[in-house]
Amino acid sequence: MSVRALVRTFSELCITVGALIVLFVVYVLFWTGVKADHAMDSQIDALQGQWARGEISAGAGAGDEPAGTPPAEPAPYQDGKPFAVMYIPRFGFTWNKPVLQGTGTDVLKKGLGHYANTAQLGQKGNFSVAGHRRTYGDPFKDFPKLRPGDPVVLTDGTTWFTYRVDRRPYRTLPGDIGVIDPVPRKSGFDGPGRYLTLTTCEPEWGHSHRLIVWAHLDATQPVEAGKPEALRR
Repeated sequence: MSVRALVRTFSELCITVGALIVLFVVYVLFWTGVKADHAMDSQIDALQGQWARGEISAGAGAGDEPAGTPPAEPAPYQDGKPFAVMYIPRFGFTWNKPVLQGTGTDVLKKGLGHYANTAQLGQKGNFSVAGHRRTYGDPFKDFPKLRPGDPVVLTDGTTWFTYRVDRRPYRTLPGDIGVIDPVPRKSGFDGPGRYLTLTTCEPEWGHSHRLIVWAHLDATQPVEAGKPEALRR
């Protein structure tokens, strides 16, 4: 084979490899987002349909017991199933994502994932949730913008739960599992309470570290009372 033919073959190979790389980037940046947005919308539609029919998710209603009444032990959430919707006004008033049970790869393609063995929504302990920073809809793309006092609002179809962020995002290593302890280490909390932990990857396009945000339960109200103040424009 002549040198000219070798050069031409090499050039064609480079073009083919380049095209494949471009297609992969388009898939990662665009197509996974399209699929994830559709999946998340479907999860929310399914939840709202259940709620409209009076079919409340397992564990729903926690935290809205009458004063002086010992809280009932909620039923466990079902693996891979949605049970709540989260709203973070700091990310925009149109931002809302379903929360599903579990943090497996398939779950996080459909929304945010609730860590198994952490508290249920509104219960004493640490209700802990993970989400992608980039790809699969970029749900936590703006995570570093969270600031103390920001509301994080969730509903399970019966109750609105308003948590308040206590500090700026904290950077740590993936193995630092103490961040989702019932009283998370380095959170500043000094005793048992009703806490929320949000986790995502750091840096934006990597996963060598994690960003963590901690919040405390600030208020609850029944859905019949309308949206909480934090969601009113």
